[in-house]
Amino acid sequence: MKRLKTLPLALGLVATGLIAQAPADKAPAVIHGINPANLDTSVKPCDDFYEYANGGWLKATQMPADKSRYGAFNELYDHNRTILHEILEQAAANKKAKWGSVDQKVGDYYAAAMDTARIDKLGAKPAAGDLAIADSLKSNEDLPEVLAKLHNRGIGGGFGFGVGQDDKDSTKYISGYNQGGLGMPDRDYYLKDDARSKTVRAAYEAHIARTFQLLGEQEGPAKDAASVVMRVETALAQASWTRVENRDPIKTYNKLTMADLAAKAPGFDWKAYMSDRGVKAKDVLVAQPSFLTAFAKMASEVSPSDWRTYLRWHVISGASGLLSKPFEDEAFSFTQALTGQPQQEDRWKRMTAATDRALGEALGQVYVKQAFPPEAKQKVLDMVHNMQAVLRDDIETLPWMDAPTKAAAVKKLDAFMVKMGYPDKWKTYKFDVKRDDFYGNARRAAEFRIQENLHKLGHPVDRAEWGMTPPTVNAYYNPSLNEIVFPAGILQAPFFDPKADDAVNYGGIGVVIGHEMTHGFDDQGCQYDAEGNLKNWWSDSVKKNYDARTGLVVKEFDAFEPIPGEHINGKLTLGENIADLGGLKIAYLAWKRSLKGKDAPVIGGFTGDQRFFLGFASVWREHTRPQYSSMALKVDPHSPGKFRVLGPLANMPEFYKAFDVTDGCKMFRPEADRPSIW
Repeated sequence: MKRLKTLPLALGLVATGLIAQAPADKAPAVIHGINPANLDTSVKPCDDFYEYANGGWLKATQMPADKSRYGAFNELYDHNRTILHEILEQAAANKKAKWGSVDQKVGDYYAAAMDTARIDKLGAKPAAGDLAIADSLKSNEDLPEVLAKLHNRGIGGGFGFGVGQDDKDSTKYISGYNQGGLGMPDRDYYLKDDARSKTVRAAYEAHIARTFQLLGEQEGPAKDAASVVMRVETALAQASWTRVENRDPIKTYNKLTMADLAAKAPGFDWKAYMSDRGVKAKDVLVAQPSFLTAFAKMASEVSPSDWRTYLRWHVISGASGLLSKPFEDEAFSFTQALTGQPQQEDRWKRMTAATDRALGEALGQVYVKQAFPPEAKQKVLDMVHNMQAVLRDDIETLPWMDAPTKAAAVKKLDAFMVKMGYPDKWKTYKFDVKRDDFYGNARRAAEFRIQENLHKLGHPVDRAEWGMTPPTVNAYYNPSLNEIVFPAGILQAPFFDPKADDAVNYGGIGVVIGHEMTHGFDDQGCQYDAEGNLKNWWSDSVKKNYDARTGLVVKEFDAFEPIPGEHINGKLTLGENIADLGGLKIAYLAWKRSLKGKDAPVIGGFTGDQRFFLGFASVWREHTRPQYSSMALKVDPHSPGKFRVLGPLANMPEFYKAFDVTDGCKMFRPEADRPSIW
């Protein structure tokens, strides 16, 4: 229900600086700012600034075997995870912590997750109760009750359901439905006939069959079960909307009474399902009405036997990471087929991340004491306020926006709620954590999270709630709350280094801040007003001007071809590309404003402008495996790192001046083709 627009920082961590190479018998030197070793000066910056800024790092850095993507975000994430690991090891070693305390919960959760001897001995037994729920379906009329029980346990299947803010009345919560029920990342993997999609489909079906064999099925019945799962999921995929369609907040806002829902999607007892979930509501939001219609038809037409098989699959596939090594290894085999990752991460890395997901604010309390001092928080807040002032000035002088729309835009900007580092009040996790029950801990964590969500209905909107844990290396804008949020995990080098000069910091964390601010005015965010309501506040002529500018962004990114034959989807990535372009410009202007009319010093042979752009480009350095890149082009609303550098910079006159970009350079774009929005 909640739309969080994020940078592609599915990776989070903290570092103290950029490390320069040093003799083996000496500690590496910490470089606060631009590391010359990361550059490739054989490349002309006006031809390929990404390679110029990152080529040295790309050549010197090998892709780790346990990664499908590796770059600055991963480096930060790995360092951050090491800090969390040390915290968890200490907590796990303390077997006398007070029951229910933060130390007891995080320590015992991690200890149970690392007890592989017990986990391997149990095999699939911990999932027996959930498999029994799936097997309890005897007739199609049982489907609402069975799905409700599984969904309450955090097990997917069929569709999604939850509680979030009403997009057109942000002061209230409302329950809602959305499409779901697939085991592969996107509908296209089921429906497209290109070679890559066929290969992934075949690998997925074989993976399903092998998993059923691990549950005790013979090879023939296991293959039959895999065929059933593929048939059901393909039907769901055929009914699913595309990712581009799902970016439209107007199209996906469909408020229905329960009677309307029953009439539009007959064949499934929606009222019974909600009753079994413990939810009472007169109205619901439906993101994709045609999907629910198709699902309800399937609910009455797919045989009970096939539904049992499908649901058993979703139980065991969701549980594989909580079970014995054969199940874990089999699950990873499909990850390999999907992303090309050769080797699974060490268990301590995966279980550290799992503990953060389950108990993030409990673990985060200890983390921020070590990694995020108050003075760092204040310095970043000062940058935010500076950038808000710059964006306000920019909006007020835009030539393509009329006075009433400017006033509404400034009102929205001034209403931004800023969350920095960690919550003011920590969440209490009201569920038991046992040192000898990894599967049960994970399920209880899921049940707590789900009930916490469902119990929002009928209560005031919690504006203090966070959508990410403090150690997360990410940031987001939430249009319904009109808030920008920066967890402590990303407020570290190379994004933010208190010892680096301001040009580099504004090129790093400054662009992240500007990116999230701009999300409030991207093609989705611009449809929400200052109070977080889905409401048009644009005059028709201004919106026409805006659409013409964003159309240039779509055209620019559609032309990029990261993999031969596979282009960036300019419409899918439009919001993030707008935010990248706006964030870069706002951060640059804010850095200039911070100089208060003085000239920036030359450091390491680079002018201030050059260091700003180098700092920006450095955070997007990355290696990716071809399989991962192909998947990301289908499902990720962010462009690949290289094009998050080349695209925005090719539109920025200040970059042209800093690095002598002229007609004839590969990064040169005719002025008429350069989108200029903010």
